[in-house]
Amino acid sequence: MKICGIVCEYNPFHNGHAYLISRAKETSGCDAVVCVMSGSFVQRGEPAILDRFTRAEHAVRSGADAVFELPSAFALSPAELFASGAVAILCALPGFSSLAFGCEGGAEEDFRAAAKALSEETEEFRQALKETLKTGASLARARADALRKTGQGQTAALLSSPNNILGAEYCRALRERKADAAVYPIKRVGSGYKSAEMAGNFSSSTAIRAALRKDLCSASSNVPSHVFEALRTAPDLSSYKKIALYALLAAGSEKLNDLPDCVEGLNNRLFSLARTCTGYDDLIEKATNKRYTSSRIRRILSAAVLGITKKDAALAKEDAPYLRLLALKRDRADELLAAFSRSVSPLLVRASDRAGRGHGADALLALDERAADIRDLLSGKHEERRPRFV
Repeated sequence: MKICGIVCEYNPFHNGHAYLISRAKETSGCDAVVCVMSGSFVQRGEPAILDRFTRAEHAVRSGADAVFELPSAFALSPAELFASGAVAILCALPGFSSLAFGCEGGAEEDFRAAAKALSEETEEFRQALKETLKTGASLARARADALRKTGQGQTAALLSSPNNILGAEYCRALRERKADAAVYPIKRVGSGYKSAEMAGNFSSSTAIRAALRKDLCSASSNVPSHVFEALRTAPDLSSYKKIALYALLAAGSEKLNDLPDCVEGLNNRLFSLARTCTGYDDLIEKATNKRYTSSRIRRILSAAVLGITKKDAALAKEDAPYLRLLALKRDRADELLAAFSRSVSPLLVRASDRAGRGHGADALLALDERAADIRDLLSGKHEERRPRFV
């Protein structure tokens, strides 16, 4: 069986995602499309608007064959660690032969070249990066500047959007694992990744989430009908913002240093802001600058809420701790489960499968359950925690 993997969040699933699945099947000639999806929390540092099993079901109903969960410790990480954890899961799947991802532009060789440049940093590049970081620039901006200074302007231009950065990181993770997998960059259709405006039938997740708060009907043509019906009863998760501020205050500045991506100095600033700001949005705005992006700040707050430590995040560099199934195509269940069960990583389908998987896996599973429990608390509804056979 040839498997084409897609790394995703589906927050929520929309027409652009359905297009990517269709193009992945067509381009790769695979026997199955398998998604690795963020669970109860997503990379922007917030709880997902719909629960993980519902979002996974939406993907299968729209063309995917199976969906596995990306553990929370990886889902709430910067691009490099996010990609590393997701690729580890894909590489653990018997038959994994290709990876497809949405991008703003660029061919496979461009992303392969970018991955090589990021993996094989020259002394000249490292020095240029160090000098730019001293100016207070974020890592992404400093890296692009260092690439331009070392004659790699084409790679710097490629890495100018979040989707392209992730694409390069997927290629980098495949390279580091010496995975013999093809890569299929598929150009996005419709609006840009962060666009908050509706754009025909292919608007971004950002725009659809904005419509959820204002005028959901305006998004109806941008999502499959089953997604629209689920969004009509999506819970109000706004109380999360108070929980996040409480988590900062309860941790204190010293313990904030244990959180992933929270460096010396930033911990004190976040704790101080938590005590003096007018609310969550005010804290994010005041903590964000050219070095620390708003996404990074939100992820740190989510890590505080969930109790994710730097040690937990480092597990993303190991082999996939488990394959937790969220949804599966019913008419292919026997075939797919037989294939997945041959993985070197444990396949988790029933609740009984989750016990005693070793310290690292147990710790990551506990974080996933905590994330789901907190999201349940916010939504006022307990998700049914078993795979959906669609």
